[in-house]
Amino acid sequence: MRIVVAHNRYREAQPSGENTIVDAEIAQLTAAGVEVLPFLRSSDEIPTMPKTAKALLPISPIYAPRAQQELARLLTEHRPDALHLHNPYPLLSPWVVRTAHKHGVPVVQTVHNYRQVCSSGVYFRDGAICQDCKGRAFGLPAIRNRCYRGSAAQSALMATTLAVHRPTWRSVDRFIALTSQIATHLREYGIPDERIVVKPNGIPDPGRPAPLGEGFFFLGRLSPEKGLGLLLDAWRRHPDGSLGPLRIAGDGELRHLAEAAAVERADVTYLGPLDRDGVRATMARSAVVVAASLWHDVLPTVIIEAMASGRPVLGTDLGGIPYLVGADDLAGAVGWVVPADPAAMAAALPVAAAGAAALSAPARLRYERTFHPDVVTKRLIDVYASLA
Repeated sequence: MRIVVAHNRYREAQPSGENTIVDAEIAQLTAAGVEVLPFLRSSDEIPTMPKTAKALLPISPIYAPRAQQELARLLTEHRPDALHLHNPYPLLSPWVVRTAHKHGVPVVQTVHNYRQVCSSGVYFRDGAICQDCKGRAFGLPAIRNRCYRGSAAQSALMATTLAVHRPTWRSVDRFIALTSQIATHLREYGIPDERIVVKPNGIPDPGRPAPLGEGFFFLGRLSPEKGLGLLLDAWRRHPDGSLGPLRIAGDGELRHLAEAAAVERADVTYLGPLDRDGVRATMARSAVVVAASLWHDVLPTVIIEAMASGRPVLGTDLGGIPYLVGADDLAGAVGWVVPADPAAMAAALPVAAAGAAALSAPARLRYERTFHPDVVTKRLIDVYASLA
């Protein structure tokens, strides 16, 4: 089996779970005997582009001519069984779907965000969930609110791109929805059930979990939608030290909140950004991982990392979080899901602290059955095979 994996990598200076997942998926497919032909571009290429190429950048989300020419050559030479698309913006363009179809190659797309509808891709604006562009033929609210990179001009370009490529997206042969929430998003967009497969990402097995530590661990971008403010508000409703330690890792515009909390309370530690070894060590010292997202977070990788390490999760009831922790699984959840409200989160914190030990083994088992690379890679290969 021969598969083209197409992805526009996000800037390396901007940590991207999507980049990490694509790299891991390529490695997993290769290990499973699939011949992978990477068709990758990076936004880091933009500053070094010649002037002629930069001049075409404004239209590249709609149509990227160089990418289409290079993809056409690749498809003609190698005649792959399918093209698997991840992020097309800005250097690939959704037009790669049309190019693949022109060469008789079926297309699979993993849907990592809501950018079929939302110019920013996150359904989140000004500190709250926003779906103003949902159901519209053209995303005027996105332009009005400068939703894409804080620019009215760039937002207009992205809104135009989404309108132009509505037929393109609806021609994709198979969509991979990372969670049931994304499957619902695609159905509402007009994609029939038979072209949607729910298949989450997997992460490499970190090995046998360390004995359960104590306290809570928050890992993520320190930005409003990730809910650090919500967590700290809930945490402050309990006496210092009563819940064990709270460890916070990551960086972003709300870093000052983490730093201030660490000064204010003895039970809060801000660790800054951590490398992979640092994350694993901190996970091992903790008992519960917190995912306090305020937006419909698609698939927070930290939850899968937590389950792989035998750590249950306390999360909000938004996006893919309920699916990840098994809130709708008859076998039972491996964590706690609460409304994105400080009072609800505050009430759940002591419950999670007391119940972590009982859910440690079930959390690891859910990882092994649903998110282990062997499981998700087999399911992905089955998706490719279904297009033959």
